Amino acid sequence: MERFSGVHLLAVPSGRTVRRLAGAAVVAALAAAALEAKVYLTQEEALRLAFPGATVERRTAFLTEAQRRQAQKLSGDDSLPAALVSFYVARKDGREVGTAYFDTHVVRTMPETILVVVDPAGALGRVEVLSFSEPEEYLPRARWYAQFPGKPLDSELSLKRGVRPVVGATLTARATTAAARRVLALHRVLPATTPRAPVP
Repeated sequence: MERFSGVHLLAVPSGRTVRRLAGAAVVAALAAAALEAKVYLTQEEALRLAFPGATVERRTAFLTEAQRRQAQKLSGDDSLPAALVSFYVARKDGREVGTAYFDTHVVRTMPETILVVVDPAGALGRVEVLSFSEPEEYLPRARWYAQFPGKPLDSELSLKRGVRPVVGATLTARATTAAARRVLALHRVLPATTPRAPVP
């Protein structure tokens, strides 16, 4: 079999024609997905919005298997997080003012990407939607997201407890709350392996 643009094709006599058709189908599918997603912010714009006037540094960390399982347990998620984690540390006036994570997940059948900011105390600082591929009526209003800042990782960070549900956007609310829990759990296990810049 021959690999072409992520698609496996059988080797047949008219392979060039088949490859051309398959390539066109892949391009068309990617273009359709891009058109369906509504982009509200780029990553750069989201970071500027979250940390005005701050210096932002991108960092990566590799989680051990024990840390991945600890994060899974803390978040209550069914699946283990990825071993490689990327995040953005913001500093202003010589002190750390927050850490940002980008989380992409499926809402119903299509993805959304959100920014989740963790404040220096380890609680949520901000949640912003960057892109949303589901129908826009499934997207909660801005005031719903405003309830997240200040919430720590505890039993209240749940649609059944301290997070208000949204009529008509239950799946989005559930996915966003789960993402917030995932990020807080990852943030809690990261300091053991990730050197933080000293605070003067």
